[in-house]
Amino acid sequence: MSPAPQKNLPLAVVLVSGGLDSCVTAAIAAQNYELAFLHLNYGQRTEKREHRAFLELADAFGVEKRLDVDVSHLAKIGGSSLTDSSLEVTDADLESKEIPSSYVPFRNANILAIAVSWAEVIGAKKLFIGAVSEDSSGYPDCRPEFFDAFNQVIATGTKPDTRIEIETPIIHLKKEEIILKGKELQAPMQLSWSCYQSEEEACGICDSCALRLRGFQRAGLQDPIPYQTQPDYT
Repeated sequence: MSPAPQKNLPLAVVLVSGGLDSCVTAAIAAQNYELAFLHLNYGQRTEKREHRAFLELADAFGVEKRLDVDVSHLAKIGGSSLTDSSLEVTDADLESKEIPSSYVPFRNANILAIAVSWAEVIGAKKLFIGAVSEDSSGYPDCRPEFFDAFNQVIATGTKPDTRIEIETPIIHLKKEEIILKGKELQAPMQLSWSCYQSEEEACGICDSCALRLRGFQRAGLQDPIPYQTQPDYT
């Protein structure tokens, strides 16, 4: 269990999908900030399970400031197997250099815009997001240069006395390093959910499951969530 929240700390908004990366990112942020949790429903297939993980993680971290926002217009726009039921969630290919069908076009820009609005209203100084570049599925809006550019947008588009900066503390880590960091910080990883297509038992074969399972396997640890199948991805 993560430590109880500290008082009299600066406030930070943490984007919490309910997944492993956002869980560990929250644990990192909790070392120096009071946390406010933001969850976005963008019409993803496993939103009910992700939202449950968000609520359970918020309870575990003792977070009182919570906000759920519906951005399901992204599902209406389509173009992603996460939001469009006519598109198949493809099995993982961890050697592929192509952007997978699960990419939601420009999702992080939509999410960050909402997060900045809330952060400005509640007086948060930081905005934490669990984006991963080196060991991710190759999403273009998870690259460091994307967040550098968005920090410039924030500085230009908010009030003159507003100071909000995006923090991406795990962006250069491999999945096994993220998991070991989570273990070190006692992040409640057993409450997180990463599967793209199943809400009861994780499928074990989508991109997100494969990256997560490979991370646990390479870290020499057992993933605490249930799977339908657990291939060897090492």
